[in-house]
Amino acid sequence: MNATTRIIDAEQQETLTALTDTLTRFSKREIEPHIHAWDEAGEFPRSLYLRAAELGLLGMGYPEHLGGSPATWRMRNTLSQQLSRMGGSGGLLASLFSHNIGLPPVLRYGSEALQQRVIPPVLRGEKIAALAITEPSGGSDVAALRCTAVRDGLDYVINGEKVFITSGMRANYITVAVRTGEAGSKGSGGISMILLPADVAGLSRTRLEKMGWWCSDTAHLRFDNVRVPAANLLGEEGGGFKIIMTNFNGERLAMSAMALGFAQACFDEALDWARQRKTFGNTLMEHQVIRHKLVDMRMRIASAQAWIDSVTARADAGDAGADWVAQVCMLKNHATQTMQFCADQAVQILGAMGFMRGTKSERIYREVKVMMIGGGSEEIMKELAARQLGL
Repeated sequence: MNATTRIIDAEQQETLTALTDTLTRFSKREIEPHIHAWDEAGEFPRSLYLRAAELGLLGMGYPEHLGGSPATWRMRNTLSQQLSRMGGSGGLLASLFSHNIGLPPVLRYGSEALQQRVIPPVLRGEKIAALAITEPSGGSDVAALRCTAVRDGLDYVINGEKVFITSGMRANYITVAVRTGEAGSKGSGGISMILLPADVAGLSRTRLEKMGWWCSDTAHLRFDNVRVPAANLLGEEGGGFKIIMTNFNGERLAMSAMALGFAQACFDEALDWARQRKTFGNTLMEHQVIRHKLVDMRMRIASAQAWIDSVTARADAGDAGADWVAQVCMLKNHATQTMQFCADQAVQILGAMGFMRGTKSERIYREVKVMMIGGGSEEIMKELAARQLGL
């Protein structure tokens, strides 16, 4: 490593340290004191978007001319990991940053006029963006989606359903996957992406109740002859499948960083409890079996951290090849399994307290499964990784 490289690395580390400090202060002031009440209420205040935007958190990774600030994947993953570790709520992060899966197709494939109209107010925290792909009949099988968009003059007319849509109730803009091919067409070739203003006639939304992510609104969407301007088409008609697959890679990498942060949150809470709680005249930490549980947690956390660092460095170097995609898929499984293990061990160490609402570990324990399913289930990740690796 030469002197210039060392200086660049030092500058990057200084930036990451400053970002981590900002995220810690933001979480301690704006999230941690309220998250339990928000979870119980089933929502968090929209004003939190504005406060996150003021610190530039919503705009990380977006162009400056649209109100964002360029950011490496390392910086974005630091955000995901640190807020997960400090706040301990996947539901909060899923909704607060739902634009990070809803806006990238607009940024990459939308017209300049569409970008200027939609992206800046979202990054300012004034509007909310969401992504709608999953359907009641399809699940992870994106190529089987049935929601249709038929061209009628200067509009597309959308009919169909979407389900499990994060921020689906409150979103102002929804990026929707639709079938624009011939009537009755199947497969990936006839899929397109369209940006939909959520105040259009014919769109109805129903809130869904969940095992976890209580403060995140999740919706079932129904489109009944919804008209949207053809100018809202993202990219070319029939090119949506590639857009979706590319979008998934970023989502899965971010979810891996979140899962690691949640695993760390569970470790932090279990360690703190083990140092305070006394049984049979000793703290829990003085019992070998508890120390071993904590070591097992640290071991898995360290391996997930090393893997995320490696995959992230490749992403920042511009690697998006088949092997990198396979690594992302396998990493998501490993990181969420690490989260699952640490949540289980933390609840066990906390004992009855771990079963009580209000602890981070209890909340994270309820949220494990959505992390293992959302963005692509474990089974889908394994199969995709196998294909990318030529197995």
